[in-house]
Amino acid sequence: MTEALADPDAAVWHQEADLSDPDAPSRLIESAAATSRFLDILICNHARSGGDGPLGTLTAGMLDAHWAVNTRASILLAQAFSREHDDSRPGGRIVFMTSGQNLGPMPGVVAYAASKGALASITQTLADQLAGRGITLNTVNPGPVDTGYAPPDVHEAVRRHFPQGRWGTPDDPARLIAWLVTDEAAWITGQVINSEGGFRRWD
Repeated sequence: MTEALADPDAAVWHQEADLSDPDAPSRLIESAAATSRFLDILICNHARSGGDGPLGTLTAGMLDAHWAVNTRASILLAQAFSREHDDSRPGGRIVFMTSGQNLGPMPGVVAYAASKGALASITQTLADQLAGRGITLNTVNPGPVDTGYAPPDVHEAVRRHFPQGRWGTPDDPARLIAWLVTDEAAWITGQVINSEGGFRRWD
């Protein structure tokens, strides 16, 4: 499926994938590479949430399911992306998405917090390995972003924790990510960047 963009030569391809399948990341990158002359940007904005719980209610299945999608798939996507870049095609940008697990507790979502927190922990290691090929890898924590998922009472309670009195909008982290994938950000790699608008975790 294609869709015209502002550039008359631009197009959008859409493909679904079940990232709990360990082979899906490489297939997805291979498919994208087959439809494009060159893959230069990978944004891992997928996530599994729900089916989680606090300590005392967890099962191995809960933990494994979140790990497979949130952590394993992101690393395998980065690995497959890096294979598209050799000495003749250096450069590229990878952005992982996390949720600020290193900034404070996330009660009731242990499996999610562990799997997303692992991405922040692995950022420097992966960035170091990719730097020699001119590929940068950074992780963005967008903070609470209003995508319509929060019920009214939760929305209001969270809103009060923002100094500006509003949730983040999708455009807020998107502007940061858009900059990270430009040539201007070529010297930025291995960083976990928080884009939270001063979100206060405690009253």
